[in-house]
Amino acid sequence: MKEISAGGIVFKRDGDDLRIMIIEDRYMKASLPKGKVEAGETLIETALREIKEETGIDGKIIEPLEVIHYQYYDPVRGEVNKEVHYFLVEAESGTLSAQLEEINSVAWYTPGAAWKKLKQGYENNYSVVKKAFDRLNIAVGDI
Repeated sequence: MKEISAGGIVFKRDGDDLRIMIIEDRYMKASLPKGKVEAGETLIETALREIKEETGIDGKIIEPLEVIHYQYYDPVRGEVNKEVHYFLVEAESGTLSAQLEEINSVAWYTPGAAWKKLKQGYENNYSVVKKAFDRLNIAVGDI
């Protein structure tokens, strides 16, 4: 079975101050907002909807970043081949608020703190974050 999702690396600027959004998922791991494509939706629509639903933030797509693939086991559906399309997204409005049915928390981090936090999450997110940081001209330690 194949499942397609979309999400983003969300950032905001306040003058020279740049922040990166990180969520903590239901498994207590640092991650990025994402979710399944619904019937009739484009990948961009899915990414923006999921970011809004999970975090309360409206954003605009800057550019596509990467498509990652992995597998997981679902007790009902069996082995699932997951494909996630990630976009670089600039926050435009909204109030940061975690959708507790889906995630445990959401917060803004400095780029360095975001990278450290994500290193405690999923390894398949590293290359996505590196690409986002490159596009944003962010250099952080060992990335």
